[in-house]
Order: sequence, then structure tokens, then C-alpha cells
Amino acid sequence: MGISIRNIAAYFFSTYLLASGKLRKLKAAAARGEFIISVYFHDPSRELFESCVRWFQQHGFQFISVQELVDLLRQSKPFPPSAVVFTVDDGWKNNRTNIAGIAEKYKVPVTIFASTDPVEKGGAFWWSYAAKAAQKGLITETVSGLKKWPDTERKILISKLAETIPLQREAMTIAEIQEIAKGNFVQFGSHTVTHPILTTCSDLQSELEIKDSKTTLQNWLQKEVHFFAYPNGLFTQREINYLHHSGYDAAFTTVPVYITP
Repeated sequence: MGISIRNIAAYFFSTYLLASGKLRKLKAAAARGEFIISVYFHDPSRELFESCVRWFQQHGFQFISVQELVDLLRQSKPFPPSAVVFTVDDGWKNNRTNIAGIAEKYKVPVTIFASTDPVEKGGAFWWSYAAKAAQKGLITETVSGLKKWPDTERKILISKLAETIPLQREAMTIAEIQEIAKGNFVQFGSHTVTHPILTTCSDLQSELEIKDSKTTLQNWLQKEVHFFAYPNGLFTQREINYLHHSGYDAAFTTVPVYITP
């Protein structure tokens, strides 16, 4: 992981949390079962993910699965003390060793939310094509800017870029997902088909992204898929309705708050 402004800011913020005593107070509140901590990753190194697992273990936290979290909420049971749930977005190929390998080693439940199209077709995630094109001066729009485009227009642009910019596979293969799912600690959830920003999609496209990704994953895994993660964390009531109609039990966003009763 390279040094960036975000890394530097995170370092100073974490130093402040330690020095101010806020971290100690937060740990005490978690120990009283006032909330559950939800931590999500994308493509961390093995060293980073393992260090996070070890930190929570060393500070007395217990890891619960997404299914256990949903069961707690449905049954209105008191939250367990010092609980944390781990999720991972996108389905990066390095998740196989850096996430699944560590999850099995430490017996930590993890849910990986995978986008099915990159898994099925290979190549890179759409934002990698956009970033490379911007680097080469082929487009002036940023990845953040493209996330605001209507989904059909963005897909047309990315399709053209993919024809001229060869990038290696970034997602796991179907076989790798099937192999990981045979383990005891990693389950898979849906992260749409093509990883669009759902709020930029038409009604039909949003519904198909939610429904078809579930069907595809279930065909690969030969088991029900109950959970979903919104790309970029963005959604409206429309997406919630489609999730209900498609038979999901819960969906994750990226709002930086604790899970409370």
C-alpha cells in the first residue's frame, strides 16, 4: 500500500484517537454491547488484513457473521459484548489468499460481496479502465465524475476503452469462488452484476443488477444468497424494494456509523 494523503490523514486521526482516550471509551462501550462494529475492505494486502484480525482479537473482540448479525436484529436479542463483523466488496482476485486464507487461519467469519460480470468475463473492473484512460490522456473525466454519469452512457464509454486498453484480470474466477465457498468461514453475497452506481440506473437496469447477480451466484454456489452490498454505498427506496422482491435478507452500505439496536 503506497503512501497517500488519505493514509497520512488516517495516521494522524488514529494517533488522535489513541492520545485522547476516545478509543478506550469506544472499546468500553462496545464491551457493554451498545453497538456492533462493522468493518469493510476491498483489496487489502495479506499483512494489513491479518493485522486487523489480530488487533481485534488482542483487544477482546468476538467476530460474528453477517447471518448472526441478522439473527440478532430479527430476534431483538441484546447485542453480544465487543462484537465485530467483517465484509469485503467487489471480489478481487487477491481476496483468495489475503482474505479467505487469513479467515481460515484465524477462524474468522467473512462475507465477500462479489460483482458477477468481472468474475465471469475476466479483465479489470470498470474504474480501472477509466483510471488508466485518464492517465494516458484519453479521457478528461475522473472516476468520481463517471460515477455520476447515467449508467448506459458510462457503460458505452468503458466498453470502448476496454477495446483499446488491455488490462489483466482483477476479479476472482468462478472456480476460485466455488473453492473458497467450500470452506467454513467465508460466504458470498451479491454486489450487482456490473458494479454500476445503482442510483444512476433505470428502473429496469437497477432491478436486473440486483436480481440477476443473486441468481448467478446461486447457480455457481448451489446455495441461497441472502446478502447484498450497494456499490459505492448508494441506494434509494427503489433499490430496497427490489432487494425485498428478490429475496435478500439484508444489505450493506458505507455510512461510517456503528450498528445499533
